[in-house]
Parts: sequence; C-alpha cells; structure tokens
Amino acid sequence: MVNVHCPDKRSGTYILLLHCAPEQMVAVGRLGRLRLEPGWYAYTGSAFGPGGVAARCKHHRHISERPHWHIDYLRAVTSLRQIWFTHDPQSREHQWSALLEKSRGARQPFAGFGATDCNCDTHLFHFSSPPSFDGFSRRVRRQMKDHSRIMREMVG
Repeated sequence: MVNVHCPDKRSGTYILLLHCAPEQMVAVGRLGRLRLEPGWYAYTGSAFGPGGVAARCKHHRHISERPHWHIDYLRAVTSLRQIWFTHDPQSREHQWSALLEKSRGARQPFAGFGATDCNCDTHLFHFSSPPSFDGFSRRVRRQMKDHSRIMREMVG
C-alpha cells in the first residue's frame, strides 16, 4: 500500500520526479540549449520562503509563462509524476542531491543545473527507469538519523 500525502505550508525539501517520453531540446536560460533524453528526471529543491513546500510545488505543477528557475524550463517538455518531500526544518537539498547521485542508474545530465547558488555539481539526475521512493527513503534514514519523515504525492 502506498501512503500518499500532500505538502503543506511548512518549509522543507522536495524532489520532483519528471518523465520525458520522446527526446526533447529545450533552451534553459544561461545553460543554453539542452538535449533531454527519454527517461526519468529527479530534481531536488528546497522551499523555505512564504507558503513553504505547498507553494513551491504548486508553482512546479504548472508550466511557467515566465520561467524563473532552471526547472521551470524543463517543466515545459516533461510531465510531473511524483513529488517526494519532507517538512524537516533543516534544508536537505544538498544531502538529497548527494544521495541521488549515488543511486543505482543515476547520471548527471547537465552540470550546474539548479545548483548555481551552491557547490553541488547539479540538482538534476537522469534515470532510464523511475528511481525507487522506498529505496531513497531507506538510504536517507540510514545516513541521516535526525531526518524528518519523507512523504510522496502522486501527481500524474
């Protein structure tokens, strides 16, 4: 049985799980034109501003007419399938990116994607098949004992 939850207005960290069916070309701000291979993309982000995770995920559910973040450009050519999130009071964005990077089948498609304000190589990872929520949650619990619960929302 899958427990499904929706993010609320508290702050936290999230992963957008996106699917790209056919190969796509997309212009992403200063990163230029990028080729998206078919498959699954996991993007890590954090939401510590007004409205918290709920507001940020509401933004990501829609195609932006005026893209602001790198991920806004990808949303125009991908479908949002799941949102993994926590309302942990500590930002876990960089730790989650490091865990995704070590996940089976993960690769970094674009250096610097979503990581222009930190030292991470990227916050976007490509998988040929969907990454496992349960496997990711287990790795988080094993490596971060003080981590709050991770939940997921099924979107599409």
